[in-house]
Amino acid sequence: MVKLIHTLTDHGDDVNCCAFSSSLLATCSLDKTIRLYSLWDFTELPHSPLKLHSYTVHCCCFSPSGHVLASCSTDGTTVLWNVQTGQTLAVMEQPGGSPVRVCRFSPDSTCLASGAADGTVALWNTQSYKLYRCGSVKDGSLVACAFSPNGSLFVTGSSCGDLTVWDDKMRCLHSEKAHDLGVTCCDFSSQPVSGGEQCPQFFRLASCGQDCQVKIWVVSTHILGFELKHKSTLSGHCAPVLACAFSHDGQMLVSGSVDKSVIVYDINTESILHTLTQHSRYVTTCAFAPDTLLLATGSMDKTVNIWQFDLETLGQARSLEEQPKQFVEDWSEEDVSSWLCAQGLKDLVDIFKMNNIDGKELLNLTKESLADDLKIESLGLRSKVLRKIEELRTKVKSLSSGIPDEFICPITRELMKDPVIASDGYSYEKEAMENWISKKKRTSPMTNLVLSSLVLTPNRTLKMAINRWLETQQK
Repeated sequence: MVKLIHTLTDHGDDVNCCAFSSSLLATCSLDKTIRLYSLWDFTELPHSPLKLHSYTVHCCCFSPSGHVLASCSTDGTTVLWNVQTGQTLAVMEQPGGSPVRVCRFSPDSTCLASGAADGTVALWNTQSYKLYRCGSVKDGSLVACAFSPNGSLFVTGSSCGDLTVWDDKMRCLHSEKAHDLGVTCCDFSSQPVSGGEQCPQFFRLASCGQDCQVKIWVVSTHILGFELKHKSTLSGHCAPVLACAFSHDGQMLVSGSVDKSVIVYDINTESILHTLTQHSRYVTTCAFAPDTLLLATGSMDKTVNIWQFDLETLGQARSLEEQPKQFVEDWSEEDVSSWLCAQGLKDLVDIFKMNNIDGKELLNLTKESLADDLKIESLGLRSKVLRKIEELRTKVKSLSSGIPDEFICPITRELMKDPVIASDGYSYEKEAMENWISKKKRTSPMTNLVLSSLVLTPNRTLKMAINRWLETQQK
């Protein structure tokens, strides 16, 4: 059901963290480096490893778009990298200069949270690279962080065992002793907990700690306030648990431990699906890929193992029919309602339900139908809905065509033949971007911000990856 398909052995010391984008795997280590690998053949990118940190790199994470990577280190800095070129975008120094143990992007990519050994947590503006707000916990080092899927709050975990909940204005909403000997990791499920009309406001949170336990919590936000409730404790490990992560569909949870094992749980039945024991030392990190059934686990044995799940036998966890719909056309009206809430559009749920909008209808909505048929008066709200629908259409096109989204030009929505990098850090088809600029559009097609330069740089790494992918399609 799960097989080891590749082992990466490039790091010279303990692997501390691994993270996926839709096309890349990033790993970081005690050896002060970050390494980037292509998911198509697990070859290391030409500009890898990334070197700037002067001490241990504790954590790395991709922005939701996958174009930017953040890394943080004992040297007291959090660094942002352009993953396509390996260039440094910003070096952000933690207030107080304490070692930074964890970093996470918000779901909308507008800010980055970094937690440090002195208990400080900083929120950074990812456009200006300036400090937005800063807070701190009373005791312990901050070693874990996770944003809720809707971005309205985030949770930090400390070495003294507390889970602390913050809103996006850095106000402390709640703090609770979660693990007696210290929290080591936490992660939100991207899928809402079922429960009727309010279900999109309820999310699962997993935490693990030095007490050898993995705990499941239910986090809820509603008109009356906020609530964090312990739901269950998962058994299986016999030593401190150092890492945990939900699968992208929210149906599985993985954990890694000092006992050298990796355990995969079915989140619905809370039963153990697999116990993986190939690492020879402590398992420090684990992560699921967003679009494929891949799992990465990293260890103090200096290796990263890549595991692949077998779709045909994955039925032990859930049948294919029970999986969250990958194709938007198959969404029910309830699926559309959940999607609206996850996008911060809860006020539109009743309107969409009244008009029986399912997945197919959703993809066919236009500016005119939103105004004339659904009677959405606000221009800004209509524009936001259309942007979100366009993102879904892009995903559908990528899934149905089999073309990795990273290879599709954001302007033409077609496979790139001659990709170039613009000053906004994104890659585009050369001809399409030149036409964009020739029409006196000096703003980024992706961010709408003014381009700092009109120079277009050939993206040879991406072009090689596209050519390799095309070769595999012709076999």
